Amino acid sequence: MATLTHHESVTAEYLEVSPNARKKFILIIVAGVIVLAIGLLLAALGIGAEHHEGAAAAHGATSHGAGPAAGHHGSPAWLKRLIVSLWHNNVFFTGVSAIGTVFMAIQYVAYAGWSVLIKRINEALSAWLLPGLVIMVAVFLVSLINNDIFHWTMPGIMEKGNANYDAIIAGKSGFLNIPFYLIRMVLFLGLWAFFTKRLRDLSLAEDLNGGTEYFHKSINVSALFLVIYAVTSSISAWDWVMSVDTHWFSTMFGWYVFASWWVSGIAAVTLCTILLKQAGYLRFVKEGHLHDLGKFMFGFSIFWTYVWFSQFMLIWYANLPEESVYYNQRLGGFNGQYTWMFFGNLIINFAFPFLVLMTRDAKRQMIMLKIVSIAILIGHWSDFYLMLMPGTMKAENGFVIEIGTALIFLGAFLLLMTKRLSQASLVPVHHPFLDESVHHTT
Repeated sequence: MATLTHHESVTAEYLEVSPNARKKFILIIVAGVIVLAIGLLLAALGIGAEHHEGAAAAHGATSHGAGPAAGHHGSPAWLKRLIVSLWHNNVFFTGVSAIGTVFMAIQYVAYAGWSVLIKRINEALSAWLLPGLVIMVAVFLVSLINNDIFHWTMPGIMEKGNANYDAIIAGKSGFLNIPFYLIRMVLFLGLWAFFTKRLRDLSLAEDLNGGTEYFHKSINVSALFLVIYAVTSSISAWDWVMSVDTHWFSTMFGWYVFASWWVSGIAAVTLCTILLKQAGYLRFVKEGHLHDLGKFMFGFSIFWTYVWFSQFMLIWYANLPEESVYYNQRLGGFNGQYTWMFFGNLIINFAFPFLVLMTRDAKRQMIMLKIVSIAILIGHWSDFYLMLMPGTMKAENGFVIEIGTALIFLGAFLLLMTKRLSQASLVPVHHPFLDESVHHTT
């Protein structure tokens, strides 16, 4: 249960992560390792791969263009799936982690009071940023050995006269080159981690010393961070996801990826709030706070759908081959392997949260919010799967390796997040808007 101290206005609560909870997180990792091992074994033995034969070859020219570079290349299928899965999961978890800081920064610049009681959850959510940076750099460097993720990293693809030369990709060489790509990756994630730490330090100092000085400093830091994030999040979406399909581009893609990260981050905060509440913590969080989180999930599930439809409709209506190839792969390409996911994506990420959270009462019930939060997180993990797999694995995709990897990431993420949650009071005791949040109603 929560530990309350009277000298801090009877509002301080400290999370105690029990050995049993840590054991559960470790068991998630162990389960992930077992599932991953089974998936790697099945893939190495070629079990379930008979339907893949010929599909990738038939679609090679469509996805990357004609010539020698269009055929199969890279590591063995089982190893390539592991590398792509590591990239997929790290991009998803790192993006969701950054949303903790983004959400908190927005609350600061908006002078919002209702969200103060869940502020520490947002701070803890961002604990994955530095591990995410390390993993992302490592996976990218490993992928260069056999060019397993990005077609543009293939040797000679930007050299005129080379057998692998691709004129379209060569035209993007000023942006898509390995040194500049790595610089952007380290710079962007480094900036996100820096501002996250800065806001965390100010928050903890405010707990110790009180006053409004730290609050006003946090507003300035947040404003600068949001400007930087607005630019770097879009570019990171181009780099980490869109450049997988190197020939294809969409001017809406940055917004699309952000919308997926954003609603997933809100779902993660909502789920964590509910779990802590059910465990006896956050006693000042009331139905009004849950209602607001529910409205965020409801509203931004619609926003994600708006961006999804706007991108799809414009490309479908124009029907230009260089644009429509992206959706052709996901709707009917590779013998229709991704078609069910394409439509399932809309059901779980739009129809389900829209219908379930439509009423006011549903947004105030923990069980409904918990179900929708879990559905949104699974749905947008699948959304990133659908963004990455057709361009990398083509017809050689699967789910066992990918789910195993996701479980490992989830367990590690929970260990880091709960560790940060336990390092300070769950309630920011000297925040100037704390009283407003405690008495918040909707």
